[in-house]
Parts: sequence; structure tokens; C-alpha cells
Amino acid sequence: MSAQTARVLVVDDEPINRRLLARYLEREGHEVATADDGAAGWEKLRAEPFDVVLLDVLMPEMDGYEVLELLRADPARRHLPVIMISSLEDTDSIVRCIELGADDYLPKPFRPVLLRARINAGIARKRLHDLELEYLEQVGHVVDAAAAVEQGRFDERSLDAVAERDDALGNLARIFQHMACEIAAREDALKQQVHELRIEIDEAKAAKQVAEITETDYFRDLLHKADALRQR
Repeated sequence: MSAQTARVLVVDDEPINRRLLARYLEREGHEVATADDGAAGWEKLRAEPFDVVLLDVLMPEMDGYEVLELLRADPARRHLPVIMISSLEDTDSIVRCIELGADDYLPKPFRPVLLRARINAGIARKRLHDLELEYLEQVGHVVDAAAAVEQGRFDERSLDAVAERDDALGNLARIFQHMACEIAAREDALKQQVHELRIEIDEAKAAKQVAEITETDYFRDLLHKADALRQR
């Protein structure tokens, strides 16, 4: 999906409005899903990912206000851009939508230029939010990598995705990978030196123990006796 297109959900109980909005949005290159009332719209929102929601205000059973409240109370979907659409043009309705967390308001019948501007603004907000989430997630990878270095279980590949970024965070990840690999190499070299030193110490201890035995009068006497036995 290109930078200018998105998955849009149109929730409207009027079939003509749904078709008009869907056709226009599809001509603009968007992928469109529709729902004919608030309850059906809420079910689609819970089941599928969307970038922008066009939500009618007045609908039977569950109206747009209720759906908007549910969205803003849901941690997983509260940042989803919502554009309220309605034939109501009174200030109270607009104010209520904004207070409930709507991002924008579009009057019926919609003007294509205005709709395009509203949709593009919604897409931009959604993309910005997604980038922020991705950034925070990748910062978490760097933090986890630092903890892994301390615990001696760092995997250089764990930062590959972050290191591909062309910003400051990507540069930090690349530097961190390099430093962590240097630390690991130094630790390995130190462990090898310690291992070799232990071997030398063990050999020295063994030689000392042998010398302590062979240099005693008792051992010399045994050697003399052994030589005497061999000469018989």
C-alpha cells in the first residue's frame, strides 16, 4: 500500500451514502470496508486493522457517539483517526464529537475535495503514530541488548533491524553492535588467557609436588635400593 492510500472503514446506515463514499475512496486508491450500523462497525474494528474510520453520527441501536466512545476507551484502538460524518450541522453535535475524541467532522453531502483532505490528514496521523510505536519498540530492543550484554547472552543479530535505520537510533544500534562484539572478543581472549594461565599453574604445582617427593632422603634411599636390586 502506497504512502497516499489506506484501509478505510465507512460506517453509515444509509446505503446510498455508503456506496458513494466507498466508490469515491476506491477511486482514490483506498481499500474500503463498510458497515451498515454502529454495532457492525464496532465488530469490524475489533476484527480487522484500519487506518481511518468514517463514522456516521446518527444510526439506530448504536450511534456514532457510542462507537467513538468505545474506540477511545480501547487501548489498542484509541489512536485510530475517526472522521465523523453527519447531515447535522449544529454546533452542539460537532462539539460533542470533538470532546469524545473525534479527529475531524465532515458534513453531508460530502465535498470530494474536503473529503480527500480529511482522509489524507487522518492517514498522516495514523502513519505518524505507527512510526512512534515502531521507534519505541526498537528503542526497547536496544535496552534489551544492553541488559543482554551485562548478562553475557548478547546476540548481535538482535539489533539488525534497528541498525538498518538511517537515523540516530540506527547509528546508535550499529555502534552498540560494534562495541558489544569488541567486548565479547576481549572477554573470550581473557578467558583463553586465564585458561592457559591455569594450565601453567597446574603444571608448576605438579612439578613442585614431584620435586618435593624426589628430593627427599626417603626417595633417594629407595632409588639406591632399586639400583642395588637391578645389579644383582
